[in-house]
Amino acid sequence: MKNKANILFISYDGMTDPLGQSQVIPYLTGLTKHGYQFTILSCEKRDAFNLHKKNIKKTLENFSIKWEPIPYHKKPPVLSSVYDVWMLKKKAKQLHTKEKFDMVHTRAGIPSLIGLWMKKKFGIKFLHDIREFYADSRIDGGMWNNKIFFYREIYNYFKKTEKKEIENCDGMMCLTYVAEKIIKQLPHCKKETILEVIPCSVDMELFSPCKINLQLKDALRQRLNIHKDDCIVSYLGSIGGWYLTDEMMQLCKHLSDKIANAKFLFISPQGKEIIYNKALHFGIQPQKIIVQNASRQQVPLFLSLSNYSVFFIKPCYSKQSSSPTKHAEIMAMGIPVITNSGVGDVAEIVTKYHSGIVVNNFNNENYIKAIEALCAAHFDSNEIRNGAQEFYSLENAIEKYKKVYDAIIHK
Repeated sequence: MKNKANILFISYDGMTDPLGQSQVIPYLTGLTKHGYQFTILSCEKRDAFNLHKKNIKKTLENFSIKWEPIPYHKKPPVLSSVYDVWMLKKKAKQLHTKEKFDMVHTRAGIPSLIGLWMKKKFGIKFLHDIREFYADSRIDGGMWNNKIFFYREIYNYFKKTEKKEIENCDGMMCLTYVAEKIIKQLPHCKKETILEVIPCSVDMELFSPCKINLQLKDALRQRLNIHKDDCIVSYLGSIGGWYLTDEMMQLCKHLSDKIANAKFLFISPQGKEIIYNKALHFGIQPQKIIVQNASRQQVPLFLSLSNYSVFFIKPCYSKQSSSPTKHAEIMAMGIPVITNSGVGDVAEIVTKYHSGIVVNNFNNENYIKAIEALCAAHFDSNEIRNGAQEFYSLENAIEKYKKVYDAIIHK
């Protein structure tokens, strides 16, 4: 064994994507302080790559992390993914020939295909990071239509491969305690295989109310035409897909009717027109809607304007494995949430840390009850932030990663 264990990390998400910046790079940079060295192999989307590549490269170089980006392909469907698998496998083989990796760490789905292949071909250790129930998420999200033979065959292929990955890996991670229970009950999950729950984490230093520049906050409030007595309900992230925009707009309409000075701040990369049209459809006045895009570094400042934050995510089988990054970031800012049950451990976390209101069914009756509960509740921002520190902090996540890495590398 070399003095430093050499790890290949494979991600189908780009390091220039928000997920790469929040849920990959912070972990790996933290692990370098514990004697691990990394090469990241990632698929990068062209626009994000051109925009952020210099900053990401500089960040990684500061920690002596090597980065091997390759282009991500979206079209034509399926065939583009097959091509990406071939490219990832080719590049991984080249890198291993040069670097002689001790372990390959991959996310579920496309990357884990390469991880399993490297385990079998080269005999290196394989850490299977089950960030989602991949095949089921494609069906639940409508990306694959199980009624069509072609997609049904793809689904069956990935389900069979997922079984092999769990059977052959040297260790696993998942995001939620619900997912942990499901995985442990699988007949092909070996009792002796390491399985650690590590939810999506948050940088508590970056997402800190105490570090918000009050002058910048006042200037932003003025720019967005937000008055100090306005009640700001924010939404953070992309809309559509898993995120139930119609249901959130229905809730916002009830909030607007109940709280006259309510305004809705969408911190989202999506175009304003989509959000404004949705709001108009549900009877929300345009002057109550604010849509702004923000960089990762700007998000805490925008969130600091919030009295509450809302997110609804499609409750389905695959989302039991989901840990929304937005939840960690909102809690770290001490902001109470309005959210729904049926998504990972979210409802349990909200209840445990008295950090918001949980909606169990999407209908007017439940929206009204949730708003009444919200208006009657007293939330302690410090208690909410302390909950984020306990459950979601980056430091805790890195320690758990180290525990798994050490156990696999030294077994």
